[in-house]
Amino acid sequence: MTKDAVQGAAEEADQAQSKKGLKKQQKEAEKAAKKAEKQAKLAADTQSTDEDDFAKDRYGVPQMVQSQQKLDRVLVRVQKLTPEKADQLIWVRARVHTSRAKGKQCFLVLRQQQFNVQALVAVGERASKQMVKFAANINKESIVDVEAMVRKVEQKIESCTQQDVELHIERFNLESTVNVEIFVISQAEPRLPLQLEDCVRPDGEGDEDGRATVNQDTRLDNRVIDLRTTTSQAIFRLQSGVCQLFRDTLTNKGFVEIQTPKIISAASEGGANVFTVSYFKTSAYLAQSPQLYKQMCICADFDKVFCVGPVFRAEDSNTHRHLTEFVGLDIELAFNYHYHEVIESITDTMVQIFKGLRDKFQTEIQTVGKQYPSEPFRFLEPTLRLEYTEGVAMLREAGVDMGDEEDLSTPNEKLLGRLVKEKYDTDFYVLDKYPLAVRPFYTMPDPNDKKYSNSYDMFMRGEEILSGAQRIHDAQLLTERAIHHNIDLEKIKSYIDSFRYGAPPHGGGGIGLERVCMLYLGLHNVRQVSMFPRDPKRLTP
Repeated sequence: MTKDAVQGAAEEADQAQSKKGLKKQQKEAEKAAKKAEKQAKLAADTQSTDEDDFAKDRYGVPQMVQSQQKLDRVLVRVQKLTPEKADQLIWVRARVHTSRAKGKQCFLVLRQQQFNVQALVAVGERASKQMVKFAANINKESIVDVEAMVRKVEQKIESCTQQDVELHIERFNLESTVNVEIFVISQAEPRLPLQLEDCVRPDGEGDEDGRATVNQDTRLDNRVIDLRTTTSQAIFRLQSGVCQLFRDTLTNKGFVEIQTPKIISAASEGGANVFTVSYFKTSAYLAQSPQLYKQMCICADFDKVFCVGPVFRAEDSNTHRHLTEFVGLDIELAFNYHYHEVIESITDTMVQIFKGLRDKFQTEIQTVGKQYPSEPFRFLEPTLRLEYTEGVAMLREAGVDMGDEEDLSTPNEKLLGRLVKEKYDTDFYVLDKYPLAVRPFYTMPDPNDKKYSNSYDMFMRGEEILSGAQRIHDAQLLTERAIHHNIDLEKIKSYIDSFRYGAPPHGGGGIGLERVCMLYLGLHNVRQVSMFPRDPKRLTP
C-alpha cells in the first residue's frame, strides 16, 4: 500500500471514530434529557400529590422514639375494645397482623398479644387516598399508633377476638379539629422468617388443605416471632399463672420462699447426669435440684419452704418431655407423725393450682385448645393415692410383665395413666411406696418392708410431674445410704453435718413447671411450654 493510501485509510478511520463518538455523545445527551424530563415529571407529580394529600400530616413514619417528648396520650388496650366504647375516639398501639386493600379502603387486623381487632381505613374527609395506600403497604408485624373511632358492627367479625367492634380510621361527622391518624412506630422488615397464621394452624390442617405448616425447629430457630402467636401468648400467660398460684397457695399455708445455690460442690441427686463447670482452681456442678439446701433450711427451723428456680440435668434425652434446663417448683416441709401429711399438703397445692387455672384462665385454655384440642383436665378431691404394688398389679392385669422392684418405664407410666383414668376418672393421682432401689440416697426406707421406701410420684395424664419422699433426717442412716450409693462423703459433709444437731422429720418434692403446663393443656412436647428450650441439641436462641 502506498503512503497516500495509508494516510487516506487513517483519515477514514479517524472520521469513523469521530462519527461514532459524536453518536455516543448524542445518545448520552438524549438519555440525560429523558432522565431530566422524568425527574421533572416525578417532582411535579410529587408536588401535585403533596398538594392534593390533605391528610399527609396524619400518617407516616415519624422520628424514632428516643424519649424526645412526653405525651399525655392514653393508649387503650385491644382487649378493652368492647361495645361500651362505641363512638369513642381512641388511640391504640398494636402490630399490623394483616392488611388487605380493596378499592378506596384498606382492612387491617391490629394485634396486641393474644387479642386483635379489625380496623378500616377508607377514603373520606379525614383520610386521603394516599393515606389508604400508605396503610395498605405497612409491613406485617410493624408496630403502629392508630387514632380511630370505635364502631359497633352488625355482623360479628369471626376472625378477631374483638368480634363486636371495629376501628374506623376516617371521618364520621366529627368536629373538624379532630384528627384520625396512623403512624408506624417501628417498621418490620418486609420478609418474615415465618408467617404467624401458619404457626397457629390446628394440628394436621396444613397438610390436608395444602397450606404451609411450620415445623418445631423452624419455630424454635425463630422463637421471638413464634412467641407472638396467640397460642404462645396464651401458653406462657397460663404458665405465669401456675407460678403465681403455686406461690400464693404455699404462702397462705405459711411457707417461706427461699433461694438456693445453683453452683454446688456435689451432685445433688447422687447420679452422674450433672453439668461440670470450672470453678476457679477446682470443679463444681450445676444443681440438679435444690434438694440438699431445702433440707438444710428445714434443719434451720424454717419448717416449711418452697422455691422456684432453674434445674439442670445433663441427660442426653431427646424425648418429648426432657430438657437439660427446666424450672423447678420445689417444696419441703416438716411433718408431725407421718409423711402422708406432706403428700396431702402437696396434692392440695396442686388441686388449688388446677382450680385456679380452670377459674381464671379460661380464655388462655380455649385459645390453646383451638390449635391443640384436648379433653378438659380432670382431678379428684381428695386426690387419688395408689400404692406402687397396686399400680404394678393393674399393669400386670393389662398384660405387662414387670418385677416388683422394677421402676416404671415411660410406656408403662402412660398405660397406667390410661388405666387409672378409665377406673377412677381422674388425670391426676399419686403413686406411693416406690421400691427403695430406684430412689435417691436420702430417701427414707419403709420401716415395714426394706424393699420399699416412703417415697411417691405424682402424675398428670399418665406422665410424672413430681418426685418426692420422706427424707432421712438421721445423720448415721444418711451416711450409710450415701456410702451405699457410692457418694463421696467429703463432698456432702456440710449437708450430713446439718442433721447432727437435731432435725425434724420432713419430706417434700420437686415439680417440673413445664411438664405441668404441657400436661394440663394436653400438649405433646415440653418445648412448646419452654420459652427458650435447652436440650442436648439446642443451646440457642
